[in-house]
Amino acid sequence: MATTRKKSLPVLAMLSIFGFGLAVSEAGPQKASKRNDSAARRPARTIRTEGLRRAARAARATDRMLVRFRTGVSAENAEAILRSFEAGKVRHLPAVGVFRAEKPASMSLSEAMALLRQNPDVESVRPDFRTRMFAVPNDPFFKTYQYNLRNLGGTLTIGSGIQITLTAGADIKAVLAWDRTTGSASVVIAFLDTGVDMSHVELKNKVVSAGRDFVNGDMDATDDNWHGTWTAGIAAAETNNDEGIAGVAWGCMVLPVKVLDADGNGYYDELIDGLTWAADNGAKVVNLSLGGDVDDPALEAACKYAYDKGVVIVAAAGNDGTSVSYPAAYDSYVLAVAATDATDVHASFSNPGPQIDVAAPGEWILGPVPQWYAGPDYLPYVFGSGTSAAAPQVAGLAALIRSAKSWLTAKQVMDIIRYTADDVNKPTLPGKDDEIGYGRINMTRALVPYKLLR
Repeated sequence: MATTRKKSLPVLAMLSIFGFGLAVSEAGPQKASKRNDSAARRPARTIRTEGLRRAARAARATDRMLVRFRTGVSAENAEAILRSFEAGKVRHLPAVGVFRAEKPASMSLSEAMALLRQNPDVESVRPDFRTRMFAVPNDPFFKTYQYNLRNLGGTLTIGSGIQITLTAGADIKAVLAWDRTTGSASVVIAFLDTGVDMSHVELKNKVVSAGRDFVNGDMDATDDNWHGTWTAGIAAAETNNDEGIAGVAWGCMVLPVKVLDADGNGYYDELIDGLTWAADNGAKVVNLSLGGDVDDPALEAACKYAYDKGVVIVAAAGNDGTSVSYPAAYDSYVLAVAATDATDVHASFSNPGPQIDVAAPGEWILGPVPQWYAGPDYLPYVFGSGTSAAAPQVAGLAALIRSAKSWLTAKQVMDIIRYTADDVNKPTLPGKDDEIGYGRINMTRALVPYKLLR
């Protein structure tokens, strides 16, 4: 009988490779031992989808109401009034002084509430609003590994002997935000990177086209590295599909734009072309998990071009612990993103500077990669560290805000992200600072349905 080999997850160590021109800020592979890797067994798919089904239903019931009677009306008299009204099942909630009553079969809920309000003994009548379990995706690695989306504390074990201490709540508050929106397919995020594996299960239904390859000069932005697939998946992986991971903006779409070669290097002219092309071809958000060391007027002009067309540009700050890289440093047009760890502390590798706007978790973030890169004995996902992992989480949030409030300008979206962040280092660096800017992003605060802009 043939022996079945279990697939495990590859692991990437953080390594800065900023070099000539442009380069990504992540690492080469460090494969995890299959024998000792606890990730070798695919997690059981036990998270149910009931929450998602409930979330799609109406927020208010159509057949029941909550009735409050005026002071002095006894519970017995109140129930008698409802019975004479031919209400259906009646239940008293004495702790809060209301009655739950089903509407009469002969009328609509609106008619029943209007009629009851005419009774002088009735103080108020409201629909019995629905409650529900918030949208929790059933992707098997979400619960186990994606602490950046929902951090429950404890210890995360990845690879062979790698253990990460988690602090509960040190996350971007994704779950409650998803109850507001999971993103719209009309909102496209462009990933200017090494390309995207368009056959990957997490992305094959998410790409709007084969994109554009400015490195090789064609219309096929297939990933020949791994980095572009990884960043695209962190932001927008197919979610609630019983596979792999959850993406931040899982209802939004992906536009691959290849501006880095197979080694993760590129030139400013390719990045400039990619930025302007993405802005002209439907991108609402651009993710730049890359950077260079030199300030160049043409690159800044390209950022302004896209920004003036309403594009939210999100860029990684860089990983060498020095100054903020370009184009993240173009503060007028770009959201510069730093990295935090699983305890909400500024990551030591993350470049500081006054241009930093916000931060997101950037240590040991799980994302998809091409199967050829992972190898035949591994699942097509890797853990990696860097500001390249933090930026797509912010890009995903920008896409969700655009999905919920399509009329907002790029500046307004950027301001919402800035001003709703959690100032997690407030005890030592209160207010905006050079390490994490306004703070670690908070998706729930950014998407709550109240006015955020003055």
